[in-house]
Amino acid sequence: MTAKFAKLLALAGAVALSVSCGDLVRQGHSPVMLVVESLVDGNGNHTLRSDVLVAGAIVNDLATASLRIQLKDQGSLGVVASPTLTNQVVIDRYRVEYRRADGHNTPGVDVPYTFDSALTQTITEDGDDVIFQIVRHVAKAEAPLAALSPSGNIISTIATVTFYGHDLAGNDISTSANMGIDFADFADEN
Repeated sequence: MTAKFAKLLALAGAVALSVSCGDLVRQGHSPVMLVVESLVDGNGNHTLRSDVLVAGAIVNDLATASLRIQLKDQGSLGVVASPTLTNQVVIDRYRVEYRRADGHNTPGVDVPYTFDSALTQTITEDGDDVIFQIVRHVAKAEAPLAALSPSGNIISTIATVTFYGHDLAGNDISTSANMGIDFADFADEN
């Protein structure tokens, strides 16, 4: 075996190993991961029924994400690692993107527009609930949601929510979760 062939073989092995590493490598340089334990609407449901008109008024929809941090390196046998203060994560923004299972995903035609919004909350090892706007007022006044009121139709979507932030050492962190949303002009309660 020539030295050149051995180097090529070693390089190919290194590439194969780096490609096979999982999410831990893609999560960035932080020693912690941000974990979404649940994503629910205000009633604790995993699918939100988004009413485009409530008693003739447009109302935004809120959701709650239960987030916590987890160390990537859990320690070794007999030695349990625990996060320090610099491992806490500050969430500073989030993005909501909508899509439909049938592939009709043109924003402003088939689904509401993707949006980003600010949010500031520190997430610890014990976990924290983050309440945020998952459907904006303006989305219900724009196409395609505005047309749902007179039509009686329903648009079923999947909302992907991505939270962005950094640990207190300055390493960027993000995580995503999904929630089903059914948009319609549901009957108002009397």
